[in-house]
Amino acid sequence: MDTVLVDIAPVDGLDPESSVGSVFIETYGCQMNVSDSELMRRVLNDAGFSTATSPEEADVVLLNTCAIREHAEDRVIGRLGQLRHLKIRNPDLVLGVCGCMAKHMSEKLMDRLPYVDLVMGPDSYRDLADLVIQSKNEPSLSVRLDRTEHYDGVDPVRSDGVTAWITVQRGCDKFCTFCVVPYVRGRERSVRADEIVRQVEVAAEEGYRDVTLLGQTVNSYTDGACDFSELLRRVARVPGIDRVRFTSPHPSDFSERLITTVAEVDELCKFIHLPVQSGSTRVLERMQRTYTRESYLDLVDRLRDAIPNLALSTDVIVGFPGETADDFGETLDLVRHVRFDFAFMFKYSDREGTIAHREIPDTVSEAEKGIRLTSLIDLQSRISAEVNGSYVGRVLNVLVEGRARKGEGRVFGKSDGFKTVVFTSETEPNTFVPVRITSATQKTLMGEAVVAR
Repeated sequence: MDTVLVDIAPVDGLDPESSVGSVFIETYGCQMNVSDSELMRRVLNDAGFSTATSPEEADVVLLNTCAIREHAEDRVIGRLGQLRHLKIRNPDLVLGVCGCMAKHMSEKLMDRLPYVDLVMGPDSYRDLADLVIQSKNEPSLSVRLDRTEHYDGVDPVRSDGVTAWITVQRGCDKFCTFCVVPYVRGRERSVRADEIVRQVEVAAEEGYRDVTLLGQTVNSYTDGACDFSELLRRVARVPGIDRVRFTSPHPSDFSERLITTVAEVDELCKFIHLPVQSGSTRVLERMQRTYTRESYLDLVDRLRDAIPNLALSTDVIVGFPGETADDFGETLDLVRHVRFDFAFMFKYSDREGTIAHREIPDTVSEAEKGIRLTSLIDLQSRISAEVNGSYVGRVLNVLVEGRARKGEGRVFGKSDGFKTVVFTSETEPNTFVPVRITSATQKTLMGEAVVAR
């Protein structure tokens, strides 16, 4: 789950007059962190905390963090430094770090930043309110991993938006050599299917028409009685839900049954984020990705045969230890062949605690990583522009998300294929509009609403 975003939108909480304190949460990282922040808000609201609209107005400031790449941690440390002045002005302020980075750095974080009051990992949120109160008197640390924690029955206080994020699986058993997730989120465990369906029903009652099911390797989901294909069919049958997405699947766990399900069920979006990481089988083996270049390409062919209008995105890491120029050339060749709609592309980041950090020396220079990344980005940018250009003249069903940043009277939304579409309309968010595409860039489609006659 490598999609990077930041969500710091406040959510209305309880009546401030009845509050035991106000909380501001900033979220860094993937959609699962957004989902966790919504869960944290529920725990805090139920304990009587209200939601502040800014860090300056808050009694408690929590940063829900990511540890996937070093840059993400550096960002959070920089942000904590910016927030330090609030502690100087108000010594009673509780400043906390939650999530994956909290687990990854744990005691080191408090040693390095002594003004941090609370460090909490992703399996401790049921105790969040108590630990916030405790942190007013002494620093608190809770980073234990819990194989039984699914947060059943904790309904999130959702952020602004049109998508309901539903975590169906926590942790990971893959142990890719570059990845810290198994160490900061624990071993893989799946939420009961009945509980997931209940959460989707709650989201539908709240007015959400679009849900995204989240898991580190989401297609390996099973609660012992229900596999991922059956779960998708059950979720798609919930009244009021018009679109269902999921992220991120692992190529090794993409069964024929799942391909058939995505192809047959109308509510399932014809968009799949399918991380490849490298186009070289030799590098994939060193990454312990459990598939080859050939099997990945075969999966792409089978997906596109079953789902002709499928949109595909991916994750790619360049400069993994031992990656040669020929290995990187194979990655470029795979990207040319598959023609992803878009991709998230990164330089390899050595993460303390991973297998690669312990056993595989980082042999590719930072300069060479930068050259390779630039080359890959240039190639994918051209492909994205060409793919998006092929949509001109087509009519897409767009779920409006809000007002566009540029252009009076324009709104933006997402198509079934996860394309960002901008068009002129006064339509309110959470509404579907047919839009004829008139032009395109590598990132955005522009169009005009189709008026019924």
